[in-house]
Amino acid sequence: MEEVTRLILIRHGETAWNRATRIQGHTDIPLSPLGLAQAQRLAEAMADEPLAAIYSSDLSRARQTAEAVAGVQGLAIHFDAALRERAFGRFEGLSWEEIDRGYPEDAARWRRREPDFAVGGGESLTVFSARCVAAARRAAAAHPGQSIALVAHGGVLDCLYRAATRSALDAPRSWQLGNATINRLLATAEGFTLIGWNDDRHLAGLSADDIAA
Repeated sequence: MEEVTRLILIRHGETAWNRATRIQGHTDIPLSPLGLAQAQRLAEAMADEPLAAIYSSDLSRARQTAEAVAGVQGLAIHFDAALRERAFGRFEGLSWEEIDRGYPEDAARWRRREPDFAVGGGESLTVFSARCVAAARRAAAAHPGQSIALVAHGGVLDCLYRAATRSALDAPRSWQLGNATINRLLATAEGFTLIGWNDDRHLAGLSADDIAA
């Protein structure tokens, strides 16, 4: 019988650019004070998860989130640049409003989710999805019958959700992708299956107003 790998997918905690609605992409932005608190809440919520390994994007916001989980689990972290967010080229550092104003034609193509459009000179959705889905498959294949955590980014989780639900890359997003939430897939050689999404119960009552800057 084929062994199933249980994947716990985690989007990093909040950053200042998340709050300001600025596009991060490969730009290396650390967690905000709220993001650090979210990461700690996440780690506590996952303390009893029987993880065999933790994989993470090498960007600081994912690294810091993974470190909180690893500290509670007593595990090393496997860093994988293939789990990075989509590269957004010249869009990085800009707000959605600034992109709409400065690059209206590109912004329209981006919002239409054209799969082969390399947004801002960065990666197309097609290339990006292939990259992060392959990274998740590699990690899952290395741990048959076990549970592993993948700490990454909103775009990465979006691609994995689409892979698990057989949703097209250009379909409008109708699912939530909260910072530091817990999301669950099963992985086999045939692909991914969705079993839980955007569990944020461990973040109840936590807000930026409660965190000292």
